[in-house]
Amino acid sequence: MLTLSKKNDDIIVPPSTSSSSSSGKTSIIGPGMLIKGDLTTENDIRIDGKVVGNINSTSKVVVGESGSVEGNIEAVHADITGKITGNLTIKELLTLRQHANINGEVLTTKMSMEPSVVFNGKCSMNATISSSVVSMRKETNERKTAAGE
Repeated sequence: MLTLSKKNDDIIVPPSTSSSSSSGKTSIIGPGMLIKGDLTTENDIRIDGKVVGNINSTSKVVVGESGSVEGNIEAVHADITGKITGNLTIKELLTLRQHANINGEVLTTKMSMEPSVVFNGKCSMNATISSSVVSMRKETNERKTAAGE
């Protein structure tokens, strides 16, 4: 089992070469991997292992059936089949699939939930969500503009 641990600093997740629908790149935390620390990524991320820490993405977070997160997730989109113990702040669409197990609060604008999902917590659905995801995406776009991308 691979274990990465950070006490005071965030872990910046570089993209792999896998394709994805929104940004063209997906970072993968595979089965058997344990990440301890906060993750920040500008690309899609798929978690099939375990993350103990917060996840911030300006794109999509996917937690597969074998994946688990003990921490908060902030993203634009999320697709959850695994276990989350923490709060979810999703700017656009949150999809909770068949084996998803959520223990925490949810703040999103749109949500799709299959009947077999286990959800223990509070859900708020608002037309707009102001969070660090929005500011993080704005900073990313500003950096790209300044770099001439």
